[in-house]
Amino acid sequence: MSFLSVDVGSSRCKAGVFSASGEMLALRSASWTAQHPLPERAELDPDVLVEVVAALVRELAQTPLEDPVEAVCFSSHGETFIPTAADGRALCPAILNTDGRAGREAAWCEQQISRPRLFSITGHTSHRMYPVPKLIWLREHTPEIFAKARWFLGVTDYLLLRLGLPPLIDYSHAARFMALDVHARAWSAEVLSMAGLSSDSLATPVPAGTIAGKLGPDAASRLGLAVGTPVVVGGHDQVIGALGLGVIDAGRAAGSLGTFECILVVSDQPELSDAALANGLNSYPHAVPGKYATIAYFPAGIMLEWLGNLLGASEGGKDPEILWKRLEAEAPRDATGLLVTPHVIGTCNPEFDSRATAAIRGITPATTSAHLYKGVLEGIASELAVIVDCLESSGLRFEQINVAGGGTRSAMGMRLRAACTQKHLQIPRVQESVCLGGALLASVALGIHANPEAAVRAMVHEESCIDPDSAWVQLYSAQLARYRQLRSMLMRNSEDSIF
Repeated sequence: MSFLSVDVGSSRCKAGVFSASGEMLALRSASWTAQHPLPERAELDPDVLVEVVAALVRELAQTPLEDPVEAVCFSSHGETFIPTAADGRALCPAILNTDGRAGREAAWCEQQISRPRLFSITGHTSHRMYPVPKLIWLREHTPEIFAKARWFLGVTDYLLLRLGLPPLIDYSHAARFMALDVHARAWSAEVLSMAGLSSDSLATPVPAGTIAGKLGPDAASRLGLAVGTPVVVGGHDQVIGALGLGVIDAGRAAGSLGTFECILVVSDQPELSDAALANGLNSYPHAVPGKYATIAYFPAGIMLEWLGNLLGASEGGKDPEILWKRLEAEAPRDATGLLVTPHVIGTCNPEFDSRATAAIRGITPATTSAHLYKGVLEGIASELAVIVDCLESSGLRFEQINVAGGGTRSAMGMRLRAACTQKHLQIPRVQESVCLGGALLASVALGIHANPEAAVRAMVHEESCIDPDSAWVQLYSAQLARYRQLRSMLMRNSEDSIF
């Protein structure tokens, strides 16, 4: 028996097959390119998304497996949505989470419902990334599309509809619309009324792990799976990834180390304190019944990508990992003396200043590319310490972070993160935590494992743990203090804007 799990990113999709014991039997991935027809626009053809997902599932379905696929689960990134007609046809391109067209509308939302009130209802503060401000923009600027839409669907609920199933959305994904009452786990009448929206135009919120239905003949043929295969509702990639890391109990933390680095902490209640609001945290339902997830995050891998482009890491089809390994071997053993703020596309927690820019301080004639590489890793580790502080100063304490993602490939980067945060970093055997988390959901939905706790015990396995090195903790304490001073100075000098 095996489970097929799909993780739909904003630019890349992964799909994997897992056994009931958590072994990854097969993995496939594919990418796509967003369109940017105008400044601040980011869109994607929904047919491209559907076809890529279907092709990956078909490829996996054709892979020889001893254990047949018993269920499929879809999870994805949040905020992206598709205006959809009653027949399931997309009325315009998907509006991606990175689309920034609705800055004014986001500000207007907080004029209508105060920032503290909105946070107390939804666990989120208004931002242009979320669908509600963009839906207001859509109604004002493209009224013909808004009027024709039967639904405004997220990625996974849109996929369900295209497979002939009812459009269901799990609580964690629904929260990323900025319209879910996180206490009632239902669409907020107050927020929808403010925005002039109806709950009938949105998918039905359900718990993650709900069986949406079974594949009919057409959908089964399209995916290459057996007719009658159950389809399980996944969730927001951050909470599903936390599930795949075994982070399901209050007081535990998960870390996703990729393009963005995100720390998620589990609690029994949403964290909606004044401190959480001041730190810009998001708090919303976990994929585990009765639990909540609170997240803080920042752009990280984008800074390394910038450095790689500067150094020609991918020119001529080169593998950038070759360059990173060489620079890691050549990097100085001590602190570089550089201060690098990795804000190439602005900051996230706590300011959400989209106008902030990256800075590199301390370059001398002796600075080499290896110094720059390690300096960027030092900056990422320092910024990670900042968002850990955002979480802990809001009352969310934790000693260990279960981590996954591309950042775990750098031993130096992991050692720096452990030293700067003074946290134990646990690395799992299976790094594809979102895909594994979806498989865990499917295993519980089919009754193979009795509950998420049993599924985690059976399917999540630790590989190694990086502990804070006392020498590096001491070495970087002074540099971390200087980093915070520089960061604070840069934020004061930046034009304040969360939109």
